[in-house]
Amino acid sequence: MMLSEWLAALLVVAGVCFLGIGALGFVRLPDLFCRMHVTGVIDTLGAPLVMLGAAVYLGAQLVSIKLLLATLFLIVTSPLIGHLLARAAIEGGYQPQLVADESGSEAVPGDAGGDAA
Repeated sequence: MMLSEWLAALLVVAGVCFLGIGALGFVRLPDLFCRMHVTGVIDTLGAPLVMLGAAVYLGAQLVSIKLLLATLFLIVTSPLIGHLLARAAIEGGYQPQLVADESGSEAVPGDAGGDAA
């Protein structure tokens, strides 16, 4: 195999790994905001790596240019869409799911329970 085929395979395998991790996180995480974080991983790492791998494999063709443009579009628009969805959820009254720490007080997911100084 040529070097470009190895590079394409590496990019596709890395992308599929990120897609698998994202899918597992989407199923396992508890609320909307955590799941939106995982979809950001899928949008910014998984799908673009797979599309870049396909573009490298195909070589210099019109389809490769279209794949690169689609990748650029996805990378640019994904953070904006995630922000807009989170903002719409908050304005719609949806709040992040809170968890109780060992002392019984509520903390935001990911908060170590320390005081913000």
